[in-house]
Amino acid sequence: MIAPAPQLAFLPQLPQAPRVFAITPERQAMLNTIRYAEGTWVNGDPSGYRILFGGSYISSLDRHPDRVMYSARYASAAAGAYQFMPFTWAMVSRNLGLSDFQPQSQDQAALFLIERRGGLHLVDRGELTPELAARLSPEWASFPTLAGASYYGQPVRRYEDLRRFYEDNLAQLRVGGSSSSESATIQQVPQACKDTLRDCAARVASTSAHQPAPIESGNEELSKF
Repeated sequence: MIAPAPQLAFLPQLPQAPRVFAITPERQAMLNTIRYAEGTWVNGDPSGYRILFGGSYISSLDRHPDRVMYSARYASAAAGAYQFMPFTWAMVSRNLGLSDFQPQSQDQAALFLIERRGGLHLVDRGELTPELAARLSPEWASFPTLAGASYYGQPVRRYEDLRRFYEDNLAQLRVGGSSSSESATIQQVPQACKDTLRDCAARVASTSAHQPAPIESGNEELSKF
């Protein structure tokens, strides 16, 4: 007998993305919530865009570092505010025409991945629902499925904690701007820090007093060893 073909997990079709995604308060709050879940929020400090898996920092944002880092249980090449794996970053940057790893590029790439998972229209409603969190769970392992677990069996944030952070952050963002997609403009993110690891570490030390412990996660499954 001929053995049956193995089951393959198919990703959603790539979205027909605009050249630049508008950044609304709702979308910015979701981006910030992903950073919170992934352990790169650092109280909003831009140094989070330089974080490698495991907590160290890259000195240049010219490109994705594509560097495997190790923790006690996992190995991963995830990097940046949204912990992009190299192959994920290559796919997104090719589709969006991104030429660097700067904060603006990372934000655009994360919105592309949200749209890819069919979640951007839910984000635009201004509510982090269990359904939305579950849609993002295959992309970011720190987001819970509807069952409350990680899609990849890794450490995961509680939905209630993510919703609370999102709602608080969105309320702050709405104080100073419109929530309309049509009237939104692209927010310019300040330079993360000087191209020295010492400078990044110094800035993080001054802002991380209330930062939640990093989750060993990423936007793809980690390698265990």
